[in-house]
Amino acid sequence: MQVNNDSHRSAITVCYFGIGDPTYSRNRIFIKGLRANGVTVIECMSRLSGLQKYLDLIKKHWKLRHHYDAIMVGYPGQQSVLLARILTGKPIIFDALVSLYDSLVCDRAVISPRSIRAYYFWLIDWLSFHLADHIIVDTNEHGTYFAKTFKIHSKKITRIFIGSDDEVVFPLPRTHHDDTFTVHFHGGFNPLQGVDVIVRAAKILERDQISFTIIGDGQTFKEVHALAEKIGVSNVSFINRVPYEELRVRLATADMSLGIFGSTEKAKRVIPNKVYEALATGTPIVTADTPAIAELLTDREQVLLSAIGDENNLAEKIRELKMDEGLRTRIARRGYELFTARLTPAVLGRELLSVIMSLIHDASRYR
Repeated sequence: MQVNNDSHRSAITVCYFGIGDPTYSRNRIFIKGLRANGVTVIECMSRLSGLQKYLDLIKKHWKLRHHYDAIMVGYPGQQSVLLARILTGKPIIFDALVSLYDSLVCDRAVISPRSIRAYYFWLIDWLSFHLADHIIVDTNEHGTYFAKTFKIHSKKITRIFIGSDDEVVFPLPRTHHDDTFTVHFHGGFNPLQGVDVIVRAAKILERDQISFTIIGDGQTFKEVHALAEKIGVSNVSFINRVPYEELRVRLATADMSLGIFGSTEKAKRVIPNKVYEALATGTPIVTADTPAIAELLTDREQVLLSAIGDENNLAEKIRELKMDEGLRTRIARRGYELFTARLTPAVLGRELLSVIMSLIHDASRYR
């Protein structure tokens, strides 16, 4: 448990609560953003395993139960919302970045939709959404899905984009040692990422002096590697997970980066971290044309969009970016301008603070 000990105490204090990692980008950005806007943030989080983490949270919360105005349940937070509702009657804001049911049953398909576990995850989602006083989502598409699937009133949902930490991820000089055009991708190998689409696009571009670096692992890792061997692609380098410091340098110094290209329904509802990180580094990015992306970015302004799940169209867009330096420069510059104006921790923290202040005001009226 950590307390912000700034000498200037803000008008309100928020308890940042849960079993998530406070250094994970979404949590870090919200904590940092609230503090940047003068909020006193008390971190009440546990990284223990099993039931111990919940007992740990109860002990930590007991010591500070009278010292905050609202609880912010960070990611991941479904089970934490249930516990928070038991522990306090103060306003609870839930950062519902994902639905457990949607991720495990629908998108990754690792759990049968008719299994007891599927019903369990649906119920945990439903309870957490209904027990929280307000729900934060990363896109309106996610908000619409949550409202429809779990019967939540739309007024209870607010979109706040994920953004990126501008003190951690920022532009770096690009130096070229040869004529090869470098394409960067990092992420988990799950269906919404569409890494197989990237590998097939790379094969199409083998003779164009374009090299691909794919960093990460996960559910479809073996399948993607098998595909790469089967089609004999020679311009792709696979790298397992690397330290974040190295990752952001690789991204910032690449000629361009890639978003997601999977054809799942969830892929149409998300704007992944890697897109925000590309904007933050001023790296031109190509990603699939989805309803979620359209909420933030405009084709050929801050991004170049390709048809979802289409390796031929993706190859065309990568080739276009390579050949058109003016387009690359415009997308990079305008993407970075958008990031600094709307997607930094201070800006996103201000949006979150507005939601919290409104809930605290409403709660005080009924005391």
